[in-house]
Amino acid sequence: MDVQGKAALVTGGGVGAGRAIALELARRGCKVAVSYSKSQAEAELTAADIEALGTKGLAVRADVRDDSQVREATDRAVRAFGGLDVLVNNAGVTEFIAHDDLESVTEEVWQRLLSTNVLGAFSSIRAAAPALKKGGGGCVVNISSIAGVYSIGSSVPYCASKAALNSMTVSLARALAPEIRVNAVAPGYIDTRWWQERDNYEPIKQMAEQATPLKKICQPEDVAAVVVGLIDAELVTGQIVVVDGGYGIASALPR
Repeated sequence: MDVQGKAALVTGGGVGAGRAIALELARRGCKVAVSYSKSQAEAELTAADIEALGTKGLAVRADVRDDSQVREATDRAVRAFGGLDVLVNNAGVTEFIAHDDLESVTEEVWQRLLSTNVLGAFSSIRAAAPALKKGGGGCVVNISSIAGVYSIGSSVPYCASKAALNSMTVSLARALAPEIRVNAVAPGYIDTRWWQERDNYEPIKQMAEQATPLKKICQPEDVAAVVVGLIDAELVTGQIVVVDGGYGIASALPR
């Protein structure tokens, strides 16, 4: 799909990888709406930066856990752009809990992660599907994680939620074909502001770099490049593409 003149919606598009994806699409001439739950200022700045690149930008508020907000935000994007061709499900949350600390995994943790990372993505796809089909050939890219592939990551519920997102990606690729393609990108550690503001940022970054065969961790732009590549690849659907510099395969090896 050539995104020139097309329209996209990026959930959680105001910061981090979502912002990088939105801007890369805009550089290619795509109109982009970015949705946000809390980061209003960042989303509006991203929308302004999209406009500065010579295309249409829009910031819309939607907590992906609320189906009515998701539908309203999607409708706003469709009305503003006259249609919708691409959906990128980037909104997500995690919780840091040691995998063997079962007692700290509360029902609230499960509900928050599953409702955002899985149900939120499903609601977004369901809301966007009619417009994606109407355009004659739409594309969905879910932002997953190597946590859902290798079962390594911040917590058991996070790994489970991303594994569920991967499974849903394949299921919906079957269900929505041939009009809509559905793929997922599974990054490893991404060097974003969210990590940079943590007290243990430097030691974690160094550890991740040393554990990665390519000795480089993901930048948001690395994720954006693969997302755009999947949008371009018209014969690819139902695939989970890992983007981690080899961290996952190295971590899976005996030590």
